[in-house]
Amino acid sequence: MTTTTDRRTRKRLATRQNISNVATRLFLERGFDHVTVDEIAAAADVGRMTVFNHFPRKEDMFFDRDEEAREMLRDVLRQRDESITPIEAYRLLAHRLVAEQHPAVNFSARSQGFVETIEGSETLKARVRAIRDEIAQVVLMALSESVARNPADPDARLAASLLLATWTVAFIQAHQTFRQEHDTKRATDAFLTIIDKGAIGQKAALNGTPYA
Repeated sequence: MTTTTDRRTRKRLATRQNISNVATRLFLERGFDHVTVDEIAAAADVGRMTVFNHFPRKEDMFFDRDEEAREMLRDVLRQRDESITPIEAYRLLAHRLVAEQHPAVNFSARSQGFVETIEGSETLKARVRAIRDEIAQVVLMALSESVARNPADPDARLAASLLLATWTVAFIQAHQTFRQEHDTKRATDAFLTIIDKGAIGQKAALNGTPYA
C-alpha cells in the first residue's frame, strides 16, 4: 500500500510540476494575460479540471514555489541555534541562499523575464501585493513563536515590518541593478548590501528585545 501511495504521490507531483513548467513557459513567451487555462491544459496534455485540481487560480501556476518560500521563512527560525537572534537568522538566510545559488535570489536574464511578465499583468501585480501581505503575516507568526511571545506583540510587528521592507527593497534594487548592468554578481552584491544595512537598522530599532 505504501509503495502504491508513494507512486501516486510522485505521479501527482510530476503532473503538477509539468503543468507549472508549461504554464510558465507560455506566460514568459506571450504574457500572462494572453494565455488561457485551456491552452495550458492542451500544451501540458492534461484536462482543464486537472489543471484546476493542482492550481485553483491561474496565477498560482506562475507563483508555484510560494509555499516553499513560506516554509523556508518558518524553518529558519525553528531550526536556528539559540545563540543566533531571529533578525540575524534572516540575515544569514539571505547569505546562504546566495551561496547556494537558490532560484529565489537569481538575478539574471531569466529572472528579468519573470519580472517583466509580472510588470505586464495587473493580475500578477495584484497577486504579488497579496503574497507580500501574506508573507508579512507568516514572518510575524514565526518571529513571535520563536521567542514565545504573543503575535500581537508590537515588537514582533515592528520586526516583521522592518524585515519585509528590507527584503523588498533588496529584491527591487538587485533586479534593477541587473537590468541596468547585466551583471549577476553586481546585482547579488547589491541585494546583500541592502540586507546587511537593513539588519543593522533592525537591530538598532529592536535593541533590548529578544528579536535582536
